Amino acid sequence: MNAAARSEFLSRRRVLRSASVGFASLVLSGCGFALRQAPTFAFQTVRLQGSEGTGVARDLREGLQANGLQVLTSATAAPNQAAQVVLTVLTDQRERVVVGQTAAGQVRELQLRTRFVFRLRGANDRDLIQDTELLLERDISFTETAVLSKEYEEALLFRDMQADIVQQVVRRLAAVKSL
Repeated sequence: MNAAARSEFLSRRRVLRSASVGFASLVLSGCGFALRQAPTFAFQTVRLQGSEGTGVARDLREGLQANGLQVLTSATAAPNQAAQVVLTVLTDQRERVVVGQTAAGQVRELQLRTRFVFRLRGANDRDLIQDTELLLERDISFTETAVLSKEYEEALLFRDMQADIVQQVVRRLAAVKSL
């Protein structure tokens, strides 16, 4: 293949590649595909109550503040300060369950669970989101020879589940369109 033919082949290839990228973007935009946008809320202030000292509640407070909401807690606001909605954390617990053992009774596999139950009420005590349970589970292998590294891995998985719960709660709060 001479240089002119090679140059023509490469230019046609670029044109085809550009056309296919343009066609793919047209198809994706036509089907309604769009990147997730920052959430918008029907309220500006939220009171967070119940289990305020837990890791999920702290991360949730920070996540809501990062999205432009004013978050009131028992530590940050006077009890008579009004909030448009009240987010009540009913349950925030972590579980570590043995799901696999050897014949000698040694632990080989664990299941890590994070359970988070919350509700959202308006200022008029109307339920905006009824009691909602979020349950996340992760499986982890276990060996006695690597206890420290497995503890570190367990902590990372719990942090990951915690961040996932915060994102789910923020999305559910953003789904509330009217008070």
